[in-house]
This record gives sequence, C-alpha cells and structure tokens, in this order.
Amino acid sequence: MSSPNDNNAPGDPWERRTNPPPETGQIIHKDYIRTKRFIPRIDLSSIFILVLLLFFALSFWSAFYTVPSDSVAVVQRFGKYIKKIPPGLHFKLPLGIDTAIIVPIKRQLKQEFGFTTLGSNAPYQSPRPHDGDLETQMVTGDLNAALVEWVVQYRIADPVKFLFKVREPNATLRDVSESVMREVVGDRTVDEVITIGRQEIESEALIKMQMLSTKYAMGISIDQVQLKNINPPKPVQESFNEVNQAQQEKEKLINEARRDYNKVIPLAEGEKDQRIREADGYRLKRINEAEGDAARFNALLVEYSKAPEVTRRRIYIETMQEVLPAIRSKIIIDERTHSILPFLDLNAGQGELP
Repeated sequence: MSSPNDNNAPGDPWERRTNPPPETGQIIHKDYIRTKRFIPRIDLSSIFILVLLLFFALSFWSAFYTVPSDSVAVVQRFGKYIKKIPPGLHFKLPLGIDTAIIVPIKRQLKQEFGFTTLGSNAPYQSPRPHDGDLETQMVTGDLNAALVEWVVQYRIADPVKFLFKVREPNATLRDVSESVMREVVGDRTVDEVITIGRQEIESEALIKMQMLSTKYAMGISIDQVQLKNINPPKPVQESFNEVNQAQQEKEKLINEARRDYNKVIPLAEGEKDQRIREADGYRLKRINEAEGDAARFNALLVEYSKAPEVTRRRIYIETMQEVLPAIRSKIIIDERTHSILPFLDLNAGQGELP
C-alpha cells in the first residue's frame, strides 16, 4: 500500500492532472519546432542599437521648436537664463539641457474681478472660487459698502522679469489690482463711485497699478483699467435703487426747469436788445434827419437871400418833381382857359387815365 506522500503512486489523482499524456507532449514539441523555423534569430546587440537610434531620433526631433508670431521664447540652459529667441523655427539642445518657455508679449491679456467671462480658460483671468465675492466688497470714503467689478488689461513688456523676478506674477498682479482699487474707492463717496467718479477712478487706478508693477519689477505693462458693474450690497439694493430713482427724478425736473429757463430768458433778453437797438436807430435817424433838414434850410436861406425869385422858382420846380410822379391823372390848364370841362373825360372808368 502506498503512503500518502508518494507522488508517483499510481492511485494519485494529481498525477493525471499535471502530467499530460505522451501523445499531447509530442504534438506540442512538433508544433514548436515547426514555428521556430519562421522566427528570425534576434541578437541583443541589434536590439540595443535599434533602441539607441530611436532615442537619438526622438531627441533630435524634440530639439526643434516653433515660436508664434505674437511671442518670444526665453531659453534656459540647465535652469540659467541664456537669451531671448524671436518668432520662427529654432533649435535647442535636447535631453533637457535647453528649455524654451514661450511668452506672448504682443497679446493683450486681462484679469477679471467679480465676474467670469464664459469660455475663458486662462488660470488667472477669472477670480478664484472662494474669492469671487470677497474681492468685490469694498468700503467707500463715507463708510458705505459697494460691490465693485472691474477689468485689468495688460501686456507682458519684459519676459525675463516676468519669469524670473517675481514668483507667480499673474497672482501678484491680482493682489496689486485689488489693493489699488480698494485704496482708490476708499478715497471717494459711494455716489462718486457709482455715478460721476468712474472715469477718475479708472485713471487713478491705472497710474497706481503701473507704478507698483514697475516697482516690483513684474515686467508687465498695464493698458487699461475699466470699471464694470458697481452696485450696493444685496440687502440694501432695493432701497438704494429707490433713492437713485428719486435723485434721477430730481435731476430730471431740474434739467427741465433749466431748459425752460434757457428757452425763455435768452429770448426775452434778445427781444429787449432788439428793441433797444431799434430805439437807438430810430433816435439816430430822427436826429440825423433833423440836422439834415436844418442844414438844408440854412443853405436855402443863404441862396434865397442872394436871389429870392430864382430860389423860389427852384423850390417850386423841385417840389413839383416830387409831387407830380405820384399823381396818376394830370390836367394842365392854361391861364387863358375859362373852363376845364372840355378837358375832362366824364365817360372814363374809375381809375382809368383820360
């Protein structure tokens, strides 16, 4: 009787499962010999050369890079700044020896505060999720609260300073913009911030942001600061809107009164000046006519004293020259005529000449 540990026992059930029948082993061996004829012989040196060639080909391919037309490339060698590369196709040392960082110096970038433009994917363009509401809450100079939204548009003026002088310049610019805007808004009343002082706030904020970015050597040139929506806090927004509507109605009535004033008063003043000028003209006319008549009378008197008959006849003729052209019908009667009846046309119609 066989022991339980005897693996070669004929009654062992594991032997039938692990050792294949002789016929199956011979079939597998024949298939292996037949397949080996079609497999080429592989040498380890050939594999090494092939891998080495593939490695050099990939390294050579990765050594070429393209700089877009609106950007420059800042090249580092083992982490040290080497030079700036203009747009175009260029070559760098592979295997991580040279590193080229593309910086868009001609593209206008922007940062939004208090809102997010749909479709924007820039990491620092939109506010951080936990800072979106906090960065718009500001206190004005008259201790009122306001929600201010604005946009900062800028360009990268110096890519070397932008990359190496300041750690995370985009995040630093957001902090600088928020600090400056709070300072500028804190110097003005809430009415100035919401209504008439928007342009002054934009200009002053632009100047101060540019000064700080230059002081911190951020390599950034700020083009524009533009205020967007400025609203009071939500709990008092309805009351504030009612106050604004009342102020607008007040301004509307004042403007209408000024319009009527400007319409009536200048017209009355113009009529007054016209009447005064007409009176002055009439006065000068009467004085000049009187002076002319007096001078004419004096001249006639001198001539009359010299030759009374001639002067009298001349005055008569001149008077008749003025009077006769205005008379439509003229009848000249001779002194020897005893009656004017033969000269009258009694059948002539009214207004017709005889």
